[in-house]
Amino acid sequence: MYVLKVRDMFRTRSNLNVQSDAVTVIDGTQEGSYMWVALNYLLGNLGNKYSRTVGVVDLGGASVQMAYAVSKDTAQNAPLPPDGQDPYIKNVILKGTEYNLYVHSYLRYGSDAARAEILNITHNSANPCVLADFDGTYAYSGNEYRAYAPTSGSSFEKCRHIVRKVLKLEAPCPYNKECTFGGIWSGGGGNGQKNLYVATSFFYIASQTGIVDPNKPNSKVIPEDYKVAAKRACNTKYEDAASIYPLITIDRLPYVCMDLTYQYTLLVEGFGIDPWQEITVTQQIEYEDASVDASWPLGSAIEAISSLPKFERLMYFI
Repeated sequence: MYVLKVRDMFRTRSNLNVQSDAVTVIDGTQEGSYMWVALNYLLGNLGNKYSRTVGVVDLGGASVQMAYAVSKDTAQNAPLPPDGQDPYIKNVILKGTEYNLYVHSYLRYGSDAARAEILNITHNSANPCVLADFDGTYAYSGNEYRAYAPTSGSSFEKCRHIVRKVLKLEAPCPYNKECTFGGIWSGGGGNGQKNLYVATSFFYIASQTGIVDPNKPNSKVIPEDYKVAAKRACNTKYEDAASIYPLITIDRLPYVCMDLTYQYTLLVEGFGIDPWQEITVTQQIEYEDASVDASWPLGSAIEAISSLPKFERLMYFI
């Protein structure tokens, strides 16, 4: 319904030549691959061999995507995905170079959705991921979840135990131990994943809790930084949280321990990133004397233009 309304708006209120498939809802796999394209374009990596590109983990509200380039051999031997899910490998040609992207979108593992899953584990009972002295409800996707801490307060280790359940880390891995979480193929790792950028909610929580300078568009961190911040947050009482974390909105304050613990566990145990590996947490990339948002719409435009014949591509830049 919304697609039709947007398409009609473009047709009636603009002079654009809107094709029947010009307005659509992208899926998580497309979002992940577009984010990879955008980042590597802004960093000047497109046209280089795959090992000189960067990988990306983009944590949104409803889902999280991982995307990175793999070798041709890895792509050719990629397993089939679970029924009903997109292929693990997407082939794109950018700046005359062919890339095989491992990309997977994990629905219901975004930061907002994960809170609901974490609270659902305790079934309206006290949850050690919630700050001490808070007692309320959390609303997500039309449902409400009771949210209150045990009398002992929140706890990083106890919260992490619940997060591990949510991530289904014990699920069987049918791919010779090459899995992230929930039995999903990891892509095998490799050079395309060694230089990793993490974005969106990873940046928001890091900038709001003092892990990185909120005024810098991107910063080098290690996952262990999220663990240190999580332990500090989990030792905080709700009544003190506003003064300690003035950049966090009031509706998110009760879940600062939960969010940090989730993001640390997701990186280290979910995606298998070494706690001491240097990664880049980013919101924007410096490009030609400007800071440009690291977001998927730019990648969508670049990929669309790259698919046009050479003459038509040139017309876009005249």
